[in-house]
Amino acid sequence: MTAGDRTRPAAHRLPAALTALALGAHVLPSGTWLPSVRRTLFPALTGLGRGDHVALTFDDGPDPLSTPLFLDALDRSSARATFFVLGESLVRYPHIGRDIVSRGHELGVHGWTHNRPWLASFARDTRELVRTAEAVGEAAGTAPRWYRPPYGILTAGRWAAAARAELRPVLWSAWGRDWTADATAASVLDTVRRDLRGGGTVLLHDTDRVAAPGCWRATLAMLPALVQGLRAAGLSVGPLAEHGIAGGGDGGGRETPYDCRGGARRVGCRGGHGTGNGA
Repeated sequence: MTAGDRTRPAAHRLPAALTALALGAHVLPSGTWLPSVRRTLFPALTGLGRGDHVALTFDDGPDPLSTPLFLDALDRSSARATFFVLGESLVRYPHIGRDIVSRGHELGVHGWTHNRPWLASFARDTRELVRTAEAVGEAAGTAPRWYRPPYGILTAGRWAAAARAELRPVLWSAWGRDWTADATAASVLDTVRRDLRGGGTVLLHDTDRVAAPGCWRATLAMLPALVQGLRAAGLSVGPLAEHGIAGGGDGGGRETPYDCRGGARRVGCRGGHGTGNGA
């Protein structure tokens, strides 16, 4: 406490204390991006679903340069996924959003922009989520179910805004660290496999919008091997809508190791298997 604080009337110090308390209540839940916090305090956010299924998800699009290439690759693998899109990109490229849906994939809400919401603003968070959900609904022809905040930072304001927008927050249980400049197809695949289990949700990116330029190429290159390896391990691959974590779903928290048996050797499993549930 400074000398000024000691001489200031207590009634004048109270608003500052309340502001600090409100800010703390807003920011503390944002620890959901940390694997240990997510697994321990908010396990429902990890996207755990049916033990024989893996949810494949992509963030940050749509991107006219890269997203169509991912759609083509998924077509060739006969695989479907959930794309968490940014509202400002979707309204700029609505045809790509419609193409995602027409090819059998699912759209989710990632936010209007890819910002870090450290300053509390329930009104702003609600306005942006509702605006994005409306854009997604227009492109998909149906209201979206899922919300994944940028960086996995789920502040109290965003949590409440998601409830107001009737969206269910879902993060991930495994990721590829595919946003880095040194990402390669091998490194992304190895990183995903390290934490992946049946019932898990995989976070990948179909654009370099907020990442190292061109990093999406590593993800695109390893995608066929990932899908092939999962299927060889006896796991199905699909969007969150088929994952069994929606209200009344059959997720139940059951996990099956991604053990890389049989033909999965072709993806470089080296006899190992996923042992974790976080990222």
